[in-house]
Amino acid sequence: MTISMYTASIPVFVRALNNLTHVLKKGEAHARAKQVPEPDALLQQRLIFDMLPLVKQVQIACDMAARGAARLAGVEPQSFEDNEKTFAEVYARIERATAYVQSFKPEQIDGSEDRPIHLKMRNGDMDFTGIEYLQQFTLPNLFFHCTTAYDILRVAGVEIGKTDFIGTR
Repeated sequence: MTISMYTASIPVFVRALNNLTHVLKKGEAHARAKQVPEPDALLQQRLIFDMLPLVKQVQIACDMAARGAARLAGVEPQSFEDNEKTFAEVYARIERATAYVQSFKPEQIDGSEDRPIHLKMRNGDMDFTGIEYLQQFTLPNLFFHCTTAYDILRVAGVEIGKTDFIGTR
């Protein structure tokens, strides 16, 4: 039995983004229940001073899913501005990224295992085949940033657990 590149990517991206929304909503509710004067300030929370804040973790997770889908489909990725300051804006970004990811059809992504993907990074260029890009770059980065967002919320006292992160069927 084989698995398609579409099945290995798009549903995984969508689930990760949906679960990210879920933990963020619990975070927002926690801040409001604790009567935090400015609940959106939670978006600036960090695990430690030299790590990116919660809002940036969300932005990068969205970018990983959106750019991942586009590159696997062989199209130029849509760009999203990094200007979110409120939970409402963060949810809207996740919704836009999810809709973009879902706009790709299986025939655009299936067969992309050997598609060459070239990235220009700060630390130098990176070259992948489609399968390498998915397995060694996009998925690890997507889950790193979703996990870091989860961890920031957890450290802030939000009552979330493993099921919140991985979701239910």
